[in-house]
Amino acid sequence: MEIPKVDTPCDICICEALLEDKLASKEPFGLFEFWHREACNNDEVINPDAMCLSTATPEGVPSARIVQLQGHDKNGFRFYTSSESQKGRELEENPNVALTFYWPAQQRSVRIEGRAQMLPKAEAATFFQSRPLDTQITSHVSKQSTPLADRAELWRQHIDMAKKFESGGVVPVPKTWRGYTVIPRTVEFCQARKNRLSDRIRFRRPNPSEVIDGHIVHPGIDGWVFERLAP
Repeated sequence: MEIPKVDTPCDICICEALLEDKLASKEPFGLFEFWHREACNNDEVINPDAMCLSTATPEGVPSARIVQLQGHDKNGFRFYTSSESQKGRELEENPNVALTFYWPAQQRSVRIEGRAQMLPKAEAATFFQSRPLDTQITSHVSKQSTPLADRAELWRQHIDMAKKFESGGVVPVPKTWRGYTVIPRTVEFCQARKNRLSDRIRFRRPNPSEVIDGHIVHPGIDGWVFERLAP
């Protein structure tokens, strides 16, 4: 889909406009798919699936780290981790999370806020068994977020376990292996501009008594509304 450029001087404009009536989709999953596909097709984007996952303790103390998006659809955004990691423990205690994608080559970012829901164990196991052997072994020997004496200790454990499977065999799924999908409450798309007048479009679920005026709050599809935010 061709998105028209903003009617401003080219020395100010570094990107295409994100206009309400020209959105690739009027719901967030479709627009994310459009942006994500463009990022995947851009050779300057090194890792389009990298996302910052922010979790918090029950007291609200936040922590953040980069993880890999492992799939997305209208059910949410999926990732996998160990239940013994810091994020795994915090997800158990407080499912409220945020995801952030940043694709600097396109000056685009996507912010997602919602709740993490655990995936069925069978689905998590299927994904684990699809991973390369080395990473399956790493998931066994690495007790995420716990202190180590040195790097050599981890390598020794990895080599010892790899020898057990060098002739074949199925690596068992770790008991701590978990999969999650983030079900969004809000999804914000930001297209940056040189003069800082960035385009920000936020999708959200409307309040039951809210008036969708089509001026500030615009009707989307599939139960979503969207609005422009000041940069």
